[in-house]
Amino acid sequence: MQYPIPMKEFQDPRGLATLAKSIILITGLLLSPVVLGQESPRVNGDRLEQSLMQLATFGRDEAGQPNRVAYSDGDIEGRAYVMGLMKEAGLEVRIDPAGNLIGSRPGTEPGLKPLAMGSHIDMVPHGGNYDGCVGSLSAIEVARTLKEAQVTTRHPLEVLIFTDEEGGVTGSRAMVGALSKDALRVTNSTGYTIARGIQRLGGDTLRLAEAVREKGSLAAYLELHIEQGGILEQEGIDIGVVQGIVGLNWWNVTVRGMANHAGTTPMNLRQDALLAAARFIQAVNEEALAMEGRQVATVGRIRAYPGAPNVIPGEVVLSLEIRDPSSEVIQALYRKIRDQAIGIASDSGTTFEFEALDTTGKPALTSPGIQDLIEANAADLGLSAMRMYSGAGHDAQDIAMIAPVGMIFVPSRGGISHSPDEFTSVTDMANGANVLLQTLLDLDQKNQ
Repeated sequence: MQYPIPMKEFQDPRGLATLAKSIILITGLLLSPVVLGQESPRVNGDRLEQSLMQLATFGRDEAGQPNRVAYSDGDIEGRAYVMGLMKEAGLEVRIDPAGNLIGSRPGTEPGLKPLAMGSHIDMVPHGGNYDGCVGSLSAIEVARTLKEAQVTTRHPLEVLIFTDEEGGVTGSRAMVGALSKDALRVTNSTGYTIARGIQRLGGDTLRLAEAVREKGSLAAYLELHIEQGGILEQEGIDIGVVQGIVGLNWWNVTVRGMANHAGTTPMNLRQDALLAAARFIQAVNEEALAMEGRQVATVGRIRAYPGAPNVIPGEVVLSLEIRDPSSEVIQALYRKIRDQAIGIASDSGTTFEFEALDTTGKPALTSPGIQDLIEANAADLGLSAMRMYSGAGHDAQDIAMIAPVGMIFVPSRGGISHSPDEFTSVTDMANGANVLLQTLLDLDQKNQ
């Protein structure tokens, strides 16, 4: 028997996505009570917001500002609270050797690979209460909703709350076997090395190999996140369907001149490292603007030595970060910036040294099939959606090395992130969590 397909399904991309989802569902032999006549469950948006606000009480500084940096006392307290929520959601919780929180729930079909979802709860110094936390608590809320609806998935479920995302995606990098020994010696703003921090969280750096997941060991990984930009809000779009995550490379750049007396050294005889560094910063901006594309380059930190007002700076150490969806573009821009540094050094009597840091994040594409499901579920929920790239790094970027990944963005008010002014409405959070829930259920039926 043939069934006519309306032409509008082929003219409307959202219609195509919905049609694709329908085919997947029909051929998936769906047997769960959610599909057989019962209304699909929905998350409790108010409860999600309450959990978020309670988590926000952990890790504040003396002025009351958010400061839940990884490995701090506030991070430890926040993780304890989140572990309690995971247990309430019916998850069995453990801490892996990298300090990742892993909540597990068995499925109905032994032998199927787990479906995972999650994010992180640590923040940058004086950051916001939504970055990472919305995705983490939404994943827990999805698990809790399934428990309350008495829906058991075919696949085992895992909620992953990753360690120290902001300081170098430490937990997810460890999970894919890419956390180096050099990275363990890095000290974050709490004063703890990553190795010591992992120990504080209940991990064990002597057993990091046990935290590694093999490629193909997860059926899929989903991550809900605030956009951290202003595109969705500006366009009036409910859901961002992430197509890929940009790669990023970091360098320490050391500029060396000659420290000398600020009062007795004539202007034309100075080897001012800070002046050369200022010219370099301007060159970074100019080179990034001169190239076509979506690349960005940033100098976000600068330290001058010896740091006295009456001494010409003899040495400056600054950061350089370049991001783009293409590793080739990142390296091409780096070469242009390095060439500029050579010219500045020659003119100013200084030297430039570039040290590549072990914080490289490779560009990662999300699964096209999961993109289609996210878009179709947004449409089914009456939500608008658009496909877009993520300019920020995420744990999904590493997990893409071992499993198909999908990312869902929800709007950030004013495009503000990494700031106490960061905000996403309860409606937008609930929209994203419901898309996460429905996409998870679809993947549960589709994947083997």
